[in-house]
Parts: sequence; C-alpha cells; structure tokens
Amino acid sequence: MRGSSPQKRSSLVCSVKHNMPEHTPLIEVLADLEHQQWAKWTAYMLDNMTDERVAIWRRQIEAPYAELSKKEKDSDRKEAWIVLDAVMDHLKG
Repeated sequence: MRGSSPQKRSSLVCSVKHNMPEHTPLIEVLADLEHQQWAKWTAYMLDNMTDERVAIWRRQIEAPYAELSKKEKDSDRKEAWIVLDAVMDHLKG
C-alpha cells in the first residue's frame, strides 16, 4: 500500500472492515494503542500550550505529510513503527 492513493487505501480498509467482526482482538490492540498515543499527545499539548506552539501545530494540521519537515516526518514514522510493532506482535500470537 506504500505510495497508494488515499482512495485505494480507503477502499481496502472498507473491504477489510466489511469482512471482519467489529471488535476483533487486533482492532482492540490498535484502539488501545491509539488511545495511549492520543493521551500522550494531549497531555504534552496541554502542558506546552503557547501561541507559538499553537501556530506550529496549526501549520502541521494543514500540511500534507509530504510537506512536513524531516524532523516532523521522523516523529510520524516513530509512531507508525509503534503501530506496526503492535500488529506484528499480534500476528505472532
């Protein structure tokens, strides 16, 4: 799926979602991980709220991934590896 369009990814996700029970063990693992990542980010954001940081975060929200800085992409890649590790651990059983 690397390099695939958002439409192709969305189509694949819809296909998988349609053929899977709503609460599979993997979905629960990923949902738990998503909550942990959200909680960590939200705590960081609330503890570091300044006008300057809000402006940076707003720019990042508007920017497509391809336009992020290397440092910003590295941060997103780090989070992606955490998700991939969780998926691989789950598949290993």
